[in-house]
Amino acid sequence: MKSIIVFIIVCLSGLSLFAQNAPTTIILLRHAEKESTGNDPSLSPAGLERSYKLQKALKEYKPDHFYSTDYKRTKQTVTPWANATGKEIEIYNADELAAFAEKLKAFKGKTIIVAGHSNTTPQLANLLLGNEKYTTLNDAEYSKIWILTIEDSTATDKIAEY
Repeated sequence: MKSIIVFIIVCLSGLSLFAQNAPTTIILLRHAEKESTGNDPSLSPAGLERSYKLQKALKEYKPDHFYSTDYKRTKQTVTPWANATGKEIEIYNADELAAFAEKLKAFKGKTIIVAGHSNTTPQLANLLLGNEKYTTLNDAEYSKIWILTIEDSTATDKIAEY
């Protein structure tokens, strides 16, 4: 019996070590199309439609965490997917992107969805990559998704559209 317990402990330790070495996937996106009025506009009908397409477009990913700035449009963009997975949307401060990037880098073996804005999303991608690769998005551009993989402190990226 004692050897079975030792075996189980060793197996669980191995799984824990594997999770710590597993790559982390961070998916960054700009909020979907918004209404044109107000300081904190909701998504437009086109934006709501896009928000429901997001999960289908990224169906191979199983998110562990959802993050959004504290605006209606960003939260509404990821709400359908978060609801479908039973996850809460956590709020981050876009004025503190460097600290948020470090927080994201600390996750190991997780998949994280982050909704931001035309300026903050490329900026966050740059912080995670460690170089100035991306610039602010055009106001009419809503379909771009950054998929970053962090493994052994090295970040790689690819762009998808939905």
